[in-house]
Amino acid sequence: MEITMKGKAGLVTGAAGGIGRAAAVAFGRAGAAVVVADLGSRRAAGLETVRLVEQAGGRALFVACDVTQADECTALAATVAETYGRLDFAHNNAGIAVQGSVTDTDEAAFDRCLAVNLKGVWHGLRAQIPLMAASGGGAIVNTASLAGLIGLPQGAAYSASKHAVIGLTKTAAIECADRNIRVNAVCPAAVRTDMTAALPPELQAQAVAPQVIKRFAEPEEIADAVLWLCSDASSFVTGTALPVDAGATAS
Repeated sequence: MEITMKGKAGLVTGAAGGIGRAAAVAFGRAGAAVVVADLGSRRAAGLETVRLVEQAGGRALFVACDVTQADECTALAATVAETYGRLDFAHNNAGIAVQGSVTDTDEAAFDRCLAVNLKGVWHGLRAQIPLMAASGGGAIVNTASLAGLIGLPQGAAYSASKHAVIGLTKTAAIECADRNIRVNAVCPAAVRTDMTAALPPELQAQAVAPQVIKRFAEPEEIADAVLWLCSDASSFVTGTALPVDAGATAS
């Protein structure tokens, strides 16, 4: 099935690499205009994503955005509407990993994890929903995790943040249905990104262990699910936390 996003415009946060970059390129390949968002310190990588989106056939520009700052999320969403005339889709993907058990996670690290992974999604939703409604509706996908569906040893803050993203996603889906806005989450298992590459070997093995397919996913495999959830092909799907998890939740 070929998915088209021609004539549509949206944004991807955390798009300087990994799943975010793959999603931005997938949107571009489907014909969309994409605002590529990431930290200002990652501008060079973000501009590389812009080049890849354009190479794939889409239109793109880079906007620096720290998702922990509400005003920057508001400005990001407004840039899409002002530049392309509408906001049809959003992929709230920016996130960080924090390692540590329930008892030994530093409080500042716990707070930072929730500020990026959870409040970053919340700031995005608050900015995106009114503009999307003004465009006649659309679709939002939040990046949760397998760790939002099951517990993650040595991932207390991360798992807490991703469980909360799923709850926020479901609530937003209920609240936005009458505005023709669908809100879903993807829940990837182990994905080959810079974040997972930085894990020690024992934690990489732990990440793959619950899966029945014993390998890391490529970011493009998650991006395909994001594209589908943002497209009209999933028009009857909202409020779901879609596992893209190599069978980890099958047993």
